[in-house]
Amino acid sequence: MTAPGYTDDKAAVLARLKKIEGQVRGVHKMVEGDRYCIDVLQQIAAVTRALQGVALHLLDEHLTHCVVEAVRTGGAEKDLKLHEASQAIARLVKS
Repeated sequence: MTAPGYTDDKAAVLARLKKIEGQVRGVHKMVEGDRYCIDVLQQIAAVTRALQGVALHLLDEHLTHCVVEAVRTGGAEKDLKLHEASQAIARLVKS
């Protein structure tokens, strides 16, 4: 099995996820502190956008590394990787 496409920038991805984790904790504290609904919703929207950004980055890395390599190799692996990418895109569009 080859390394994930994001291997070269794994530290940056983890840093982004750590920041998102902090944002989620902040939303939790906002609810505990009975903050105004709209303020909480704005923070939830920000977290959602941040997660979508990470997801799009990972998808891009998958397409440019894993899928491109599978297409070069050909065969069943190519079909599998293309199908996986298509399913991932469909899930992201639905979210």
